[in-house]
Amino acid sequence: MSIEIKMPALSPTMEEGTLAKWLVKEGDVVKSGDLMAEIETDKATMEFEAVDEGTIVKVLVAEGTDNVKVGTVIAILAEEGEDASSISTNSETPVPAAKESEPKPDATDPNDTGSESKPVERTEEQAEDHGRPADAAPAPISGERVKASPLARRLAADKGVDLGGVTGSGPNGRIVKADIDGAKAGAAPAKPAAAAAAEPAAPAPVAAAKPAAIPDVPHEATKLSNVRKTIARRLTESKQTVPHIYLTVDVRLDALLKLRGELNASLESRGVKLSVNDLLIKAQAVALMQVPSCNVMFTPDQLITFSRADISVAVSTPSGLITPIIVGADTASLSSIATQMKDLAGRAREGKLKPEEYQGGTASISNMGMFGITQFDAVINPPQGMILAVGAGEKRPYVIDGELGIATVMSATGSFDHRAIDGADGAQFMKAFKALVEKPLGMLA
Repeated sequence: MSIEIKMPALSPTMEEGTLAKWLVKEGDVVKSGDLMAEIETDKATMEFEAVDEGTIVKVLVAEGTDNVKVGTVIAILAEEGEDASSISTNSETPVPAAKESEPKPDATDPNDTGSESKPVERTEEQAEDHGRPADAAPAPISGERVKASPLARRLAADKGVDLGGVTGSGPNGRIVKADIDGAKAGAAPAKPAAAAAAEPAAPAPVAAAKPAAIPDVPHEATKLSNVRKTIARRLTESKQTVPHIYLTVDVRLDALLKLRGELNASLESRGVKLSVNDLLIKAQAVALMQVPSCNVMFTPDQLITFSRADISVAVSTPSGLITPIIVGADTASLSSIATQMKDLAGRAREGKLKPEEYQGGTASISNMGMFGITQFDAVINPPQGMILAVGAGEKRPYVIDGELGIATVMSATGSFDHRAIDGADGAQFMKAFKALVEKPLGMLA
């Protein structure tokens, strides 16, 4: 029996993806574990492995195709020993993952990447029916519901056109606007008086936001990547839903820079080199353990306090920002943090991170000091409760032991979710972070 290979959910947040590249072609024999395709998700480009064995009979989705819904059939596989020529491959477009009459699950297992993946999306017709009152459904024809676009249904209701008597000219006989425009008005089915009385008034239509007009200036248009779309959506949601509070401290770096130099001298033989950011990651993680009220996540009915500090580190990549995670940074050694960051950052820029390597984390850090930025406010990465923004260290006048001197000083700003973290708790965290950076041996104890 032939096997349908479906678009997998390669991350918990993935609803659709781009089939970037096929690694197999029709006629190829594949075994379990063989790489079949490269798929661009909302965060990275990932390789898709075969789960079953057999021969690729038909590729239904061409490489480079965007917006392929999770659960869409992308290829047909003939099982071992099956006559591939006996399998029908007439369809030139992705076929639905399940019949329209079959119930659709609301979610899909994020760990299921094989040919048995269940579709996460409703079909277009099911999506139209979702939430529609029973009396708004068109009369059935021969036991089947009438297929019509939402606009066509709305126009039919306005004109009193019975959809049951309209022949659709759209795909698969679907009724579209043009069909309604050419139809004659007829008597619409009368609603029961009780239903009509109980029916709420239709809300006023909300005008859709129009895209900004592009000025008549020479320009180049670049298609948004899935990563950029996800960044835009998540940051917009964060600023719209999370009440940010910002707290800034100036931190003297001289002791930390001295310790870094000493540690790098001792680690040179092992090929490990600590960056300032590695030490700041450690300081943030230890400070979160000292002030656990900031190592939290807000939910509508619970406040989750974590007993480990997993730090998401902002890394700039060609396709956008991504945040690989240092797990257990509060207990990890500095050499381990440095080694992990080098590996994670390198694979992040290549789009090769696994979902578990960038999804999660209990707090984030963003460092723009390498660009000469002295101070900035970062946007919280929900559902985390805080993010630390650190700027460049620079020589500044500074009071040292009661006398004015010159010190290397860095400004650090914490952004806190005020629903979960009070200002006083945020201030305690910033104080603890400052103390650990200015006396860095404390984070090694």
